[in-house]
Amino acid sequence: MRNVGFSKFCAGNLDIAGASRVIRKEEIEKCRENGVEFLELPMAIDGLAVIVNKKNQFAKCLTIKELDKMWNTKAEGRITSWKQINPKFPDERLLLFAPPSDTGTFDYFTQAITGKRRNSRTDFTPNRNQNALVQGVIGNPSALAYLGISFYMQNQDRLNLVAIENNEGKCVKPVPIDNVLRNVYNPLSRPLFIYVNKNNLKTNPSLEKFVRFYLENSWKWVDGVGYVALPDEAYVKTLRKFERGETGSKFGKAKPGEPITNFI
Repeated sequence: MRNVGFSKFCAGNLDIAGASRVIRKEEIEKCRENGVEFLELPMAIDGLAVIVNKKNQFAKCLTIKELDKMWNTKAEGRITSWKQINPKFPDERLLLFAPPSDTGTFDYFTQAITGKRRNSRTDFTPNRNQNALVQGVIGNPSALAYLGISFYMQNQDRLNLVAIENNEGKCVKPVPIDNVLRNVYNPLSRPLFIYVNKNNLKTNPSLEKFVRFYLENSWKWVDGVGYVALPDEAYVKTLRKFERGETGSKFGKAKPGEPITNFI
């Protein structure tokens, strides 16, 4: 499933593309075919929140194995009850809500949880509007959804946030936000990027000024929208990368949960 933003960007129709996942090999090839050189600039870190209805008092912590059982393609039409996820859970209908398959959030969650791209069941209720996903969970006692943490934080008094068993075997939530920054909320923490068309930077001074302003000031704003600012070192390295005009992607080999400073 193609990502609409990258499709337009690699066709040369956008100066900047915001992204919640790394550009893929086939998208890089499409950019190359169209003569689009790009800069890959990390901006912030986000944690994907797994949420359930306020009445759900049993799904306090889920393992990656349980989430995989719930979401992978083999679950389609077969895993329909909470009890199938864990025999200790009640025999209640499992209702799933998520962003659609052409979004970075869907891509990242699927890769992190199932270990493979596109390895997701399709019999869930999709919605590009993450506030609609929130409302879906609020309105259904047996529902579960995943979405950007900022949408949970805006509605935290009406939802339960599920802890995820991390790589160290500890149940961790993305709140407090420091858990995301310290990379203990893994593997559901992810970098957020902007991709900039280098060709257009050369011919559009206003674009260069805008990107520079964004790089120098975005750390002031990310906390206010529910994201986590990068370490100071990362912003310095990203600005230097921009000033050098360094093109291409280094993040393709990064595994979910790896420190972002390793790849700038």
